[in-house]
Amino acid sequence: MRAIDAHQHFWQYHPEKHSWINDAMNVIRKDFLPADLEPVLRQNQVSGCVAVQADQTEAETDFLVALANEHPFIKAVVGWVDLSSDNIQERLAYYQQQHIIKGFRHILQGEEPSFMLQPAFLHGISLLQSFGFTYDVLIYPKHLAATLKLVKQFPNQLFVIDHIAKPDIKNGSITEWKAGMEALAEYPNVSCKISGMVTEADWKNWKKQDLFPYLDAVTNAFGTKRLMYGSDWPVCLVAASYAEMVSPVREYYARFSAAEQEAVFAGNAINFYHL
Repeated sequence: MRAIDAHQHFWQYHPEKHSWINDAMNVIRKDFLPADLEPVLRQNQVSGCVAVQADQTEAETDFLVALANEHPFIKAVVGWVDLSSDNIQERLAYYQQQHIIKGFRHILQGEEPSFMLQPAFLHGISLLQSFGFTYDVLIYPKHLAATLKLVKQFPNQLFVIDHIAKPDIKNGSITEWKAGMEALAEYPNVSCKISGMVTEADWKNWKKQDLFPYLDAVTNAFGTKRLMYGSDWPVCLVAASYAEMVSPVREYYARFSAAEQEAVFAGNAINFYHL
C-alpha cells in the first residue's frame, strides 16, 4: 500500500526564528533537512511528503520551494503568505506560477480566535480558491468555534484541519473538542489530518490506547474520504520516533478495507493537494 506523509517540516535551526522550540523540546533544536527525512520515509514505506511552513515569512515559502525543486520525494509545499496584506492578489498570482506550492497556512494556534475573522484575513481567504490554493488550519480546540464561522463563509474553499485540532490527549479531554470537530465535519469542503497526536499526549508515557478515542471521533465525523495521514516530523520526535508515531495509526486503520486505508494514507492527500 502506497503512503504519502501529508504533513512534515524542514528547517535550519535558529534560536530566534524557532523560539517556539522550548527547552523541553531540545531534541529538535537542530537542522532537519531532506537528507534527514528521506531515509526515514523509505524505512517506513512512505514514498513522498508534503512540506509545510514553520515560519511566518515568504522566505520560508521560498526555502521550501527550493528544497522541493532539489528533492523529488517532496511532492508539495504548503507555504506562508500574508493573507491580510494589501497586495495579496499580486502575491498569490506570483506563487501560482510555482506549481509545487499547493496551499498556504498561518500559525493560527498562536493567535486569538478572532484573528481569523478579521476582514483583511477573510479577504485573503476569499481569493485562495480562484488561484487553486488549499488552506491548512492550525488551531487548538479553543479556536474551533471561530474556525466554524470561517469555513461557513467559504463553502467552495478546500480546508484541512491540521493535527486533528490539537486536543488535550494528555489529560483525556475530548467532549467539547469532539463536538467542535463534528460541527466542522458537516462541511464537505473540510478535511482533517491524522497528525500531531503524540505531541498532544504524555510525551514520556503515552500509549496507543490514548490515541484511539480521538481516532474514533475524527473517523466517525469525517469518514475515510476526508482524512489524511501526516507525521508532523520532526516535531513528533519529542514524543516518538517516526516508526513509533505511525505504528498505532496503521494498527487502527488495519481493520478498514484496503480502499479505505489507501485513501487515508495516500489517496486523499493526492486528491486534496493535486499531487
